[in-house]
Amino acid sequence: MEQQNQGQNGQRPAMANLVNNGNPDPFAMIPEQHFPTGPMPVGGPNLMMPTMMANGGVSGQLQPNSISADDIALYDRQIRLWGMDAQVRIQNANILLITMRALANEIAKNLVLAGVGSLTLLDGSPVTEVDLGAQFLLSRGDECIGENRAVAASEALRKLNPRVRVHVDPESVTAKGPSYFAGYDVVIATDLDPDTFNIINTATRINGKAFYAAGSHGMYGFIFSDLIEHDYVIERDMGNIATGPKIETRTRSIIHAKTRKDGPKTIETVTKRELYSTWFLASDVAVLPQEFTSSRRRLKSVSPVLSCLRALWEFKQLRGGALPSNREDLKLFTQIATQKHKALSLPSETLRPEVLRSFLQNVGSEIAPVAAILGGQLSQDVINVLGHREQPIQNMVIFDGEKLDAPIYPLHPEGALGASLLSLVPNGGDMGMDLGMGGMGGMHGMGMDAGAFGAMPPLDGMSMGGAGLPHGDALVTGGIVDANAQNTSAPEAYSSQQANALSADQSSNAPEQPTELTEGAAAA
Repeated sequence: MEQQNQGQNGQRPAMANLVNNGNPDPFAMIPEQHFPTGPMPVGGPNLMMPTMMANGGVSGQLQPNSISADDIALYDRQIRLWGMDAQVRIQNANILLITMRALANEIAKNLVLAGVGSLTLLDGSPVTEVDLGAQFLLSRGDECIGENRAVAASEALRKLNPRVRVHVDPESVTAKGPSYFAGYDVVIATDLDPDTFNIINTATRINGKAFYAAGSHGMYGFIFSDLIEHDYVIERDMGNIATGPKIETRTRSIIHAKTRKDGPKTIETVTKRELYSTWFLASDVAVLPQEFTSSRRRLKSVSPVLSCLRALWEFKQLRGGALPSNREDLKLFTQIATQKHKALSLPSETLRPEVLRSFLQNVGSEIAPVAAILGGQLSQDVINVLGHREQPIQNMVIFDGEKLDAPIYPLHPEGALGASLLSLVPNGGDMGMDLGMGGMGGMHGMGMDAGAFGAMPPLDGMSMGGAGLPHGDALVTGGIVDANAQNTSAPEAYSSQQANALSADQSSNAPEQPTELTEGAAAA
């Protein structure tokens, strides 16, 4: 059944469970194999040129290999689900997974059990004692401490499915240039700061590759996808009216349809195309679609976690990647979250102090069941994208573990979408330069115009201050959010009672960062 995005019809999708074969018996008959640990080789400089083609096309770099009888027996159940052609594409896919924390552990496990061709783990950080709490691939426990996280996780992954080539790259993603990403079909980045997500997404767009960004914060998390332009196929019983090419939504269109007979029924095979925008746009300047903004009922149903996540991403940019940890951080985060909520045209009553408090108490922590849910949904979408089956995520999933809810919102700016956003360099600039990803100092080091990539002017009526916050709507003064500053009305700003309740009622069992926030508030 075609996945339905909330942003397109108001329904909330059920949690997707990745179907895989975990039966170890077939693996026991496979002779021991040698697996290289070096990084995946990538193509030459010519691969840096933007493809300007739909991501749904068959890659010119990979020639599908025939599937063996042993593979058919091993992957029988999932072949029955998505077909032989899809399984061949999956087994020829090269996937890059960045940052091996709890969420990436779940993603890696699901993709390896599904039988992808190769999985490269990229992480330059060592295992710490904190990592042992929710990362099940660190099977040797304390013995892993001090080892590279990717190296330590790869041992258990290879045992899960020896047919999958698991590669390890122990360097930091900040040391990679854009051509590094050309050798992969899908790039998945997890638990990184928003600037790094942005630069990786720029590199994947240049190389015409699918990109996912995801992160978890205790009971909350998100999944973002940028497939540029993706074609997929759905099969359904033919209705009374034949399907023809047409535009269904701003992002989705029907390319063509054909029919076939299956006994007494007529089956319709419909090819659709989804258009996407970049992380830079979706994570901040993009607004909710018109079907939301025109209905107060639907606006009230939008998860306030979206505003909290956007506030956290901007806070990390302002604070150099740091998380909120004291009273001043609390006030700044509250102001940013209030403004993000207003920019999305959401009713002020849905961003309650208890929502902010719960979110801040979870920031920076990992909870295994939440990582499993997010990892399963992201992995399932990757499998569907590789097999060109079913509707993919469009384009932001917001997970709220308190409500066990994961709505999908299509967050896009006004203007063109899809491959047209690949026009990064103005005036025919040189696309063959090093984009300066060594050190990932930001867009200035990438030799391109950030504005051409998707920078947008401030929203109407929101002149931006020096800290990236609008003036005149809400100012933090004397420990509260002052809605009357500069004689400006701001019903969305918090009253003094709300702000004081938020700062004074921090839970004593909060994770490390919110605990420090509470102690700082008490000291103040």
